[in-house]
Amino acid sequence: MSDNSARLARCKFRAWHRGTREADYMIGGFFDRYHATWSEAELAWFEALLEEDDVDVMAWALQTLSVPEEFRGPQMELMQRLDYVEINR
Repeated sequence: MSDNSARLARCKFRAWHRGTREADYMIGGFFDRYHATWSEAELAWFEALLEEDDVDVMAWALQTLSVPEEFRGPQMELMQRLDYVEINR
C-alpha cells in the first residue's frame, strides 16, 4: 500500500467512525464523494479537519457557525453544498 493509499485508508476510517451517525454521514459522505480527486493540499486539509470536534465541523458545514480561516475555501464550500440526504439513500 503506497503512502497516499495508507493516508486515505486512515482518513476513510476516521471519517466514518466519528461517534455519531450524523457526523459519520456528513464527514464520511464528504470523504466518499471527493477523496479520489484530492491533491496533497486537499488531503492535508481533510486530515486537519478530522482533528476538529464533530459539532464544530457539522456547524461549519451547515453554516450555523463561522468557519475558521484555516478551513475556509473550496473544500469547505463543497462540504457546505453537499446533499447529505441524497448520499445516504
